[in-house]
Amino acid sequence: MGNEKTGKRTDNPKVFQTRIRMSEEDLMYLEYCVEHTGKSKADVIREGIRKIYWELKEKE
Repeated sequence: MGNEKTGKRTDNPKVFQTRIRMSEEDLMYLEYCVEHTGKSKADVIREGIRKIYWELKEKE
């Protein structure tokens, strides 16, 4: 029992990482979104990716 991992269990584990470079303006937009939604930076970025993905899929 002592070797079990602790933390949240999920059906969609986040195992991949990426790094991005952004301008000061883009960082300001991201931080604004974080402050006003209460979401993490990662969640805001993932939501943005999904939003653009579905917009593109609708055009197909």
